[in-house]
Amino acid sequence: MRLGVLDVGSNTVHLLVVDAHPGARPLPAHSHKAELRLAELLEADGAIGEAGVRRLITIIGDVLRTAEDKGCEEVLPFATSAVRDASNADLVLARVKDETGIDLRVLPGPEEARLTFLAARRWFGWSAGRLLLLDIGGGSLEVAYGMNEEPDAAVSLPLGAGRLTAGWLPGDPPDPADVKALRRHVRAEIARTVGEFVRFGAPDHVVATSKTFKQLARIAGAPGSGEGPYAARGLSRKSLEEWVPRLTTMTTEERSRLPGVSEGRAAQLLAGALVAEGAMDLFGVAELEICPWALREGVILRRLDHLPAD
Repeated sequence: MRLGVLDVGSNTVHLLVVDAHPGARPLPAHSHKAELRLAELLEADGAIGEAGVRRLITIIGDVLRTAEDKGCEEVLPFATSAVRDASNADLVLARVKDETGIDLRVLPGPEEARLTFLAARRWFGWSAGRLLLLDIGGGSLEVAYGMNEEPDAAVSLPLGAGRLTAGWLPGDPPDPADVKALRRHVRAEIARTVGEFVRFGAPDHVVATSKTFKQLARIAGAPGSGEGPYAARGLSRKSLEEWVPRLTTMTTEERSRLPGVSEGRAAQLLAGALVAEGAMDLFGVAELEICPWALREGVILRRLDHLPAD
């Protein structure tokens, strides 16, 4: 069957269309993205403003037409931290349903981490042993650990690259004092959760998903997207520690010229790098591997698990 996954994230609305069957690897058929940046459209009281709601509704309408054009039998719609944390989330969801017919499901943070972990487990397989997963989105950082498809521990922290950039780094380039303050905040937030994971022992394999980690790996020398999803892509803490001071002194325009860094994500790269560096340091990670699958694939896999086999 042809499935569409409608992901309303903090940075983008992304429709992923796949041909999927129980017991088989989902095959990508089409990808449609629209920039939204909800994390940067929040008002002082934490609400998504009218302009943001209208843009969200317009984009969802466009995406639904695309899903119909591509022959999707079912669309799985969900939203993550930008909607989840908005003070007017219920109103936004009601508006979306009234005007588009889509019942947008808001994923709780720990469930987001568990679904992303499921995708990583299926990608790397049982031979990878105990997995530690790190995922940096626009609004949150997800961490999960386990031996099976359901992690033993999973948390979501409000440390997304978009959220932190908007709230902590107003300058371009940022003020060194602001960078220092954000670094301290990030590490304090992550440190509170480390004990939930270290009690299970050291992981056998550390993996990361998300655009932020992919871009950081790319500027550190990992293969580009043109080499396909099966090319090995890694990131070392040593490389990251060398890049963070350089990113601190760059403007957004200068970062956008780095390999693999899109203009739309360049402003967020420093905040994402500080989160990645803090997580790798506090969890004792020297090297990690980039996983091509993430939350959207996890949603698809969970749906397929509930379909009868042919």
